[in-house]
Amino acid sequence: MMAAGVQQARMVGARGARLPRVDYWLVSSVLALATLGLVMVASASITLADRELGQPFYYAIRQAVYIACGLLAGVLLFRVQLKLLERNGMTLLLSAFALLLLVLVPGVGIEVNGALRWINAGLFRLQVSEPAKLLFIIYLAGYLARYGEEVRTQISGFIKPIGLLAGAAVLLLLEPDFGATVVLAATVMGMVFMAGVKLLQFGGVLGLGALLMTGMAVSSPYRMERLTTFLNPWADPFDSGFQLTQSLIAIGRGEWFGVGLGGSIQKLFYLPEAHTDFVFAVLAEELGLLGVCVIIMLYALLVWRAFVIAVQAARVGNQFAAYLSYGIGIWFGLQSFINIGVNMGLLPTKGLTLPLMSYGGSSMVVMCAAVALLLRVDYETRCTVEGMSASGMAASKRRRVVS
Repeated sequence: MMAAGVQQARMVGARGARLPRVDYWLVSSVLALATLGLVMVASASITLADRELGQPFYYAIRQAVYIACGLLAGVLLFRVQLKLLERNGMTLLLSAFALLLLVLVPGVGIEVNGALRWINAGLFRLQVSEPAKLLFIIYLAGYLARYGEEVRTQISGFIKPIGLLAGAAVLLLLEPDFGATVVLAATVMGMVFMAGVKLLQFGGVLGLGALLMTGMAVSSPYRMERLTTFLNPWADPFDSGFQLTQSLIAIGRGEWFGVGLGGSIQKLFYLPEAHTDFVFAVLAEELGLLGVCVIIMLYALLVWRAFVIAVQAARVGNQFAAYLSYGIGIWFGLQSFINIGVNMGLLPTKGLTLPLMSYGGSSMVVMCAAVALLLRVDYETRCTVEGMSASGMAASKRRRVVS
């Protein structure tokens, strides 16, 4: 009977390995965002692509290829065990720093609009900050899992990841990429907060970081212009405030139900970057407040499922998986919030994509990889729970046999 119970537990684990069950709410929200994003990229870029390239669906086709590449990368990453990622956290961190350094090498980094943020990756230009953010999150999840007690009780445990963050921030600002710096810093601080760092230490570092960010913004004429433009874009609507005012016009034209898919006027060479950073404004114009609410609810669903997955992983004792899920959830929520806030004039303009929706290969592939990690965490947690249930059933049968 004992042998039969052990065999049953093994069969349950084997079935879990053969038939991986996933979080369908998470998968549904991601597929909905990617599909709607593809439709909006096609709509926002059709006129631009036709005029510049003579191929109306050039950007839409490339976006579809990026989604396919992202799905392939996600499937491959889903098959990687989390413990392998945890063991190689330092290697992944060094890879992140190598990418951030590589883009600064003359002749390697590709300069666009005065910023060195890309390197040639064959099919697309790789924006190095995107994989660097994910690699940093993976490393930090492993660090918090190993040294969580030190982070909670000693300031040295808290300062170490902050020092690494400072190094990454310096490299990002040299590109310069202020938006990626803000997202990475906020994500790291969010993960450390979830680890239970003392509030006094957390508040001190947060305040110092805010002062440094403010100082950098004030000391740079370019960033200062963006800040003042954000406060009053209508003061110079044909120069520094042009992009934001056109975005606000697009959102205002959408009203409740939008002007209809494909009916946007602002995408007709009025709104710059209509298919990339400002695709949300085109969506608001064409689908109205109703479409905006749907998008926000989809992002809220994605972030909620990430946190649920994190809590479930913590309950079975997998701290690395929990912190990893928290980090990815914070990252998605923060970046989508900032992009939408920029489009609506609530935040200063940043060069950040709308996750899973904006045109771009780097963002799409990396975001799909991050979703795959969430699904892997969920899968391993389910397998652990099933294994514990099977072991409990086997133990119960053994007790009945003995009695």
